[in-house]
Amino acid sequence: MRLLVYNIRYGTGGRPLWFPWSGYLRHTSATLETLTRFIDGLDPDVVGLLEVDEGSFRSGRQNQAEALAEALGHYHACRCKYGASSVAHLIPVLNKQSNAFLTRDSLATNRFHYLDKGFKRLVIELEMEGLVIYLVHLAVTFRTRHHQLSDLYSLVHGTDKPLIVAGDFNAWWGDKEIQLFLAATKLVNANTRGLPSFPSWQPRRQLDFVLHSPEIRPQRFWMPQVTFSDHLPLVFDFECPGALAPQAAEQTVSAAIPLS
Repeated sequence: MRLLVYNIRYGTGGRPLWFPWSGYLRHTSATLETLTRFIDGLDPDVVGLLEVDEGSFRSGRQNQAEALAEALGHYHACRCKYGASSVAHLIPVLNKQSNAFLTRDSLATNRFHYLDKGFKRLVIELEMEGLVIYLVHLAVTFRTRHHQLSDLYSLVHGTDKPLIVAGDFNAWWGDKEIQLFLAATKLVNANTRGLPSFPSWQPRRQLDFVLHSPEIRPQRFWMPQVTFSDHLPLVFDFECPGALAPQAAEQTVSAAIPLS
């Protein structure tokens, strides 16, 4: 099975910013076409996307996850990454900033969890036969990020299948930041060489992770050296006893589950 995890920066490209945050306001159509071709070429079974535009002016009111899924012939699950009570839902552009899963076949089950602390709180859970994948985008601030890791531990600890936790951890100190989380959960970092993922044009920091249960057998982990975003994509090929790529299901289940 192949998992692709990618912070796509809302499809605004990967060029360095001349002014803080200015790059996040670029229009996205050209980059989205490039991303579509790139993802299609990798042929992943599951794609976890961070920083997806769900329909602001940047994307011409187009839901990028939906557009990518349609172009790839995949299914998708997408949700705004801010909690339901967040002021972000009242602010244009911010209220369209989301995370998403794309899958080759329909999702058996997807759930939307919200961490207790932080501005961006969403954790998307994808459950397949024999495997669960959690997609995360953690806080920028160190203190909040560690509160979120504690909540994430509670979520992972209650999972009775082999699992993967993947996404943008914003871990500015690299894997040292998540050592306690790894020890508590018994998860393994697929990036065994500690390769940096940010910024894409001159990677220096390991912000993005794929963490997996010990029973999952890694086959290959790599980061294609592309600059379609400010992050590098993470590609993880693996085998998991009893796990199948997502199959067509009778019904997709979606639920917002706060951890508090």
